[in-house]
Amino acid sequence: MNTSSTTNQELTIVIPAKNEAKLIPRLLTSLTIQDYSKMSNTRVLVADANSTDGTPDIVLSFQPRLNVSVIPGGMPSVGRNHGAALADSKYVLFLDADIELAHPSVARRAVELAARKRLHCVTTNILCRDGNWLDKLLYASNDFCQHLSRLHHPFATGMFMLFETNKFRELGGFDERILFAEDYQLSKQVERSRFGIVRGGVWTTNRRFQRMGYFKVARLFLKTAANYWNENYFLRDHKYWQT
Repeated sequence: MNTSSTTNQELTIVIPAKNEAKLIPRLLTSLTIQDYSKMSNTRVLVADANSTDGTPDIVLSFQPRLNVSVIPGGMPSVGRNHGAALADSKYVLFLDADIELAHPSVARRAVELAARKRLHCVTTNILCRDGNWLDKLLYASNDFCQHLSRLHHPFATGMFMLFETNKFRELGGFDERILFAEDYQLSKQVERSRFGIVRGGVWTTNRRFQRMGYFKVARLFLKTAANYWNENYFLRDHKYWQT
């Protein structure tokens, strides 16, 4: 664990992970090149869900460059909540382990936007660098729907979700009973006037489309949006993590 005596009281980063040895170095490297001036003493908490591929060791190898440590994790909502419980900063940024920040200023601009406009939640757009045209189209559609959602119930994904820590705790954090779209369920509770989208984006892969199929992923997304009001829908097991 990084032994730096100074920690950033503005931002904590939380990353749930399980067997992400191949992809998490991309994310951590993208954090090291952010132009956010306080990154060197920003706590980066990787909530590991008993990885068997050496993920924790790879994470800890970044300690000379990041104030990073490994904490116990579980399902994504559990890992995120564990990390947020340790945050003593004004904001907590949740990132998925299989993404990387697409622009070196996205973290800084997200914090600055939240502070300037007193926002409770800030997200960014999703980009698929290595996918085919259909992968790119589906993520572009997600981004478009995300912008439209600000007219009614805004939503963010766990790929990049900056929360004001006090508001996150007021809302009760991520509902650990939910196995799919727990990020959607939480972010839709944020008032439209306190929600923002920052430019810059995150790169992600198309592996979920490859595992589940385009039709099933798109159908799940549409059904989730249509059931934003229906708590029972979110409590069902949609087999998302079994594919």
